Amino acid sequence: MSHEQSHLLLPSDSAWLALERPDNPMTITVMLRVEGLTAERFREFLRVYWMAWERFRYLPVKRAPGWWWQADPTFDVRHHLDVVIDRFSPDALGEWVSARLNQPLPLYRPLWKFWLAPNAEGGAALLLRIHHCYADGLSLLGIFDRLCPPSPRQHPAIYGAPQEADLARWTAAAKAWFEQQISSAGSDTGAVPDRADAPAPQGDGNQWQQASRALASLGERGLKLVHECSEFLVEPEDTDSDLRRPLLGRRHCRWSQPVPLARFRAIARATNVTINDVLLSCVAAAVRTRLGIDGEDLEEAILHAAVPVDIRGRLPGELRPREGELGNYFGTVFVPLPVDGESPLERLYRIKHETRRLKKSWQPGIAWGLAATATAIPEPWREPLANVFYRKASAVVSNVPGTPEARYLGGCRITEQMFWVPQAGDIGLGISIVSYAGQVQFGVVADEAVMADPEAFLNDCLQELAQFPG
Repeated sequence: MSHEQSHLLLPSDSAWLALERPDNPMTITVMLRVEGLTAERFREFLRVYWMAWERFRYLPVKRAPGWWWQADPTFDVRHHLDVVIDRFSPDALGEWVSARLNQPLPLYRPLWKFWLAPNAEGGAALLLRIHHCYADGLSLLGIFDRLCPPSPRQHPAIYGAPQEADLARWTAAAKAWFEQQISSAGSDTGAVPDRADAPAPQGDGNQWQQASRALASLGERGLKLVHECSEFLVEPEDTDSDLRRPLLGRRHCRWSQPVPLARFRAIARATNVTINDVLLSCVAAAVRTRLGIDGEDLEEAILHAAVPVDIRGRLPGELRPREGELGNYFGTVFVPLPVDGESPLERLYRIKHETRRLKKSWQPGIAWGLAATATAIPEPWREPLANVFYRKASAVVSNVPGTPEARYLGGCRITEQMFWVPQAGDIGLGISIVSYAGQVQFGVVADEAVMADPEAFLNDCLQELAQFPG
């Protein structure tokens, strides 16, 4: 197979294939409400604009020595769009989206698919499910930012990107940067030999083997760093609660009505916190009553939210994605949620304290580097690596800022944007917050084992918001 038809995934992308479990697939779900979008308009949009990103013609295939991007020899955009003519009510739409979210993507085709319900009440509903190995949330946001202009008469000016293989450059840059992070933390004792310095022949397979050795070595150093020097990741695991039940693999999702962004800004100004602090405090209040813990046990309870953090600006130029390039460039921090807090303001200021501490740390970059080792290290080591992260949290909370102005897809106005995050490991609750065109919406996806009524959870988030001054 030629180089143009097949090449290796970068470790930061293949990690999401290595860490996937049948009951917790690593798939991002995005929903747009688009006024007047028809099947004909959207098919043209897909053909001309979406497919300008060459990666969408590839599917990930596992073969020695790792995961490869392989061109789909029978690719047809019609395989990746279903049009549903039902006139969904709001409640019926929620059930329909949940059903799609639980529907596996076929492994013999590129791992993404759109559904369009042009007749849904309140405007056409456009749903996308895409595997995390293709892109993170900000990469996807960047695509829609380029393809959805602020005027219905404006066409996208710059779009698309070729799918390139540059593993050797990425590995060398990642190795140098990761070692610099460890060295700056004062934790590299030199106890782990640098096996990546051994010469290796050229070629994709040998490049992957060299990358595997380098990343495994760095992963060992990183794990040593985590266990010896990081107060952050050596905190105790989350308290057993109703949010930590064994997963069933059946998920339900819901989303809130839009809330004016000005409301969040007013609270942030009045309390001298960030908008993200306000969002997390609302989540802390909503999960408090769903732990199955009360009294003195609640005062001792430990609960973290895994929060993705964009690290593009922290990376050296050699590692940063090029303009329009897809991929995964985020780390994770675990924010303690003050579920024992007795008032909204107490919860808010305690979250402010924790987020300030974490913002100054190098934890997101180290977490990104460690996650990238998931494919490179031997399979028996993967579960301990995943446990370092995902047993420390009971929920994933992701906040994605959209454009301040309304955008248009195929000449049709986008009225709402919503997405639902995947949850790795044993985590069964994901909360997403999206700002777009002056409004904010909460979304929640939950495994049936941990939450039977996501709608009530969203209402509790909004009720906490109403308690704040501003």
